Amino acid sequence: MQTILVAGGAGYIGSHMVKILLANGYQVVTLDNLSAGYRDAVLGGDFVQRDLADKAGLDALFQRYDFAAVMHFASSIQVGESVINPALYYRNNVSNTLNLLETMQQHGVKRFIFSSSAATFGEPQYVPLDENHPQQPINPYGWTKWMVEQILRDFDFAHQFKAVCLRYFNAAGADLEGQLGERHNPETHLIPLVLQAALGQRSHITVFGQDYPTPDGTCVRDYIHIVDLCQAHLLALQHLLNGGDSRAYNLGNGTGFSVKQVIDMAQQITGMNIPVVYGQRREGDPARLVADATWAKQQLGWQPRYADLATIIQHAWQWHRKH
Repeated sequence: MQTILVAGGAGYIGSHMVKILLANGYQVVTLDNLSAGYRDAVLGGDFVQRDLADKAGLDALFQRYDFAAVMHFASSIQVGESVINPALYYRNNVSNTLNLLETMQQHGVKRFIFSSSAATFGEPQYVPLDENHPQQPINPYGWTKWMVEQILRDFDFAHQFKAVCLRYFNAAGADLEGQLGERHNPETHLIPLVLQAALGQRSHITVFGQDYPTPDGTCVRDYIHIVDLCQAHLLALQHLLNGGDSRAYNLGNGTGFSVKQVIDMAQQITGMNIPVVYGQRREGDPARLVADATWAKQQLGWQPRYADLATIIQHAWQWHRKH
C-alpha cells in the first residue's frame, strides 16, 4: 500500500480527497494546522497537526513516513482577503509551499499534486478557457497560485520533480453519504451561502450585479461536484505513480450556471423561500467563467458523473440539513 501525504486534508476539498484515497486502498497521512480545517472532517488514516512553516516538523514527518506522493490543499483561498492582506497569501501559499517542496526534494519524494485555480488566468480573453489561455492573474491569490506553478516547472527542470497542477473553477456539493460538506469561516461561496439563507442562518443572499451580458444578467460560473473534482485528483495521482510526466489541467463541467439559476434551483430543491438583495457589481468579476476540460478527459480519462446543477445542490443540501 502506497502512502500519500495530504496537506490541508482537514479542509473542504482535502477531506473529501482523504476519504476517496482511503476507499481506493491508499494509506493516508493528513497534515493540517486546523486554521481553516476541522479535525472531525478527517475520516481515517493518520493525522498530524502541523504548519507548513515548520521546516523541522516537516523534516521529522518525512523521516517517519515513506511517502509515494504529496497532495497539496493547504492554501489560503479568499480572493478579497488576498487583496487586503497580500503578505499572508505570499507567505502561506508560496513560502510555505516552497518549504514543503524543499523537504520533499531532500527526502527523495518527487511526485506532487497541486491544487491550483482558474484565478491564474485573470480576465478571460475567451470562453471556455482551455490550458492554452494566457495566465495573467489580477489579484494576489491568483499570483500565488501562478508562482507555485512556475516553481514546479523549475523543479521539474532542475530535479526531475513531477507535478500535476489542477486548476479548479468552482468546487461545490458534498460527498454522497452526507458525511462531509463545505464549511468555510467566513463562507464566501455561492451555493453554501444560498443554502444557509434557505435554513435561516443568514437573512438573505446578495446578488452582485444583474446587468452582465449573460442570459439573465447575472454572472455565470462553472460548478464542479466535489466528488468529480477528487476523482480527477485520483487519476492525476495514478498518472504520476505510473511514471507520468508533469501536466496542468483545467477542471470544470464546461457548462456555466448563472447566480440566478443557482438560487432558483436551490429554492426548488429546498422548498424554501430564499430572500435576495441586489447589489452593485464587484470589481474584477468576469461575466462568464467556464472551463474547457478536454485535456483532462482525453489524457487522464476523467469523466464528471455529477455535472447537473440539481445534483450538486441536492448533495450540498443533504449535508447542510444534517450539520
